[in-house]
Amino acid sequence: MLDLRRLRLLRELDARGTVHGAARALGYTPSAISQQLTVLEREAGAKLLERTGRNVRLTDAGRVLVRHAATLLDGMEAAEAEVAAIAAGHPAGVVRVSAFQSAFLRIVAPAVAALARSHPDIRVEVTEAEVEESVPALRLRQLDAVVGDEYSGQPRPVHSDLIRESLVREQVRVVLPETHPQASQSRVRMAQLADARWAACQPGTGHREMQIRACRELGGFEPDLRYASDDFLILVELVRTAGACALLPDLVVGYGTPGVAVRSFAEGAIDREVFLLTRATRTPAVEAVAAALHQATP
Repeated sequence: MLDLRRLRLLRELDARGTVHGAARALGYTPSAISQQLTVLEREAGAKLLERTGRNVRLTDAGRVLVRHAATLLDGMEAAEAEVAAIAAGHPAGVVRVSAFQSAFLRIVAPAVAALARSHPDIRVEVTEAEVEESVPALRLRQLDAVVGDEYSGQPRPVHSDLIRESLVREQVRVVLPETHPQASQSRVRMAQLADARWAACQPGTGHREMQIRACRELGGFEPDLRYASDDFLILVELVRTAGACALLPDLVVGYGTPGVAVRSFAEGAIDREVFLLTRATRTPAVEAVAAALHQATP
């Protein structure tokens, strides 16, 4: 009989690439991981791992088990959730959600407040994180739902084991100090901001890539990126106090921001979709959280 906990270790090893990586992700020691996988090989009656230098890789039998592990773990998760719901008389259990900052403030926090009233037996645990790090955690069952974003022209990877639902589509705006010469215009030409100092998210994020692309394609210049933060409120403050410029979506600046001017592009439009990702198999508690996120969307 195969042990589901050991199957999860094998799946984690496959995703992380090394025993040490799997151990860090699960809070085990590398030796404990190795011992459990040795037991799993005995249970399976087949060699699941083979040495490649200092690392290991899955054999054909190991890859077969990893493929089936996802189905088995989905079934166990659904069974546990159904039993919890029967015991409570309604959806119950823990749902772990991640969201980037502006969605956390404008969508997730109101949804959590509504769920506390409508589904008090659902415990919602929320973490602020960018979609780049959240999607692997969702696929490995460390999260149950991810609120992510996608800028036009920068599609996110598609995963067949995940469900994606649109929450809101919004516009990206040019954000300037209210004293900036271009702040008097209703629409700003990007080329007129070629000499500006810019504030953006950290390298490797979709927001930073969007801002660089907009400056190059709409304005014909390479932006002077002096300030970096994944906190959009910090970016707004850098515009207000440090004289920077930034490109920010409506969830950040659509509620009124003193000291800055929010303008549209003269050259066209850039939009951003805020979406919800879950695994294909949803528990009743995850369904309730998804519904609350849709209802809380501005």
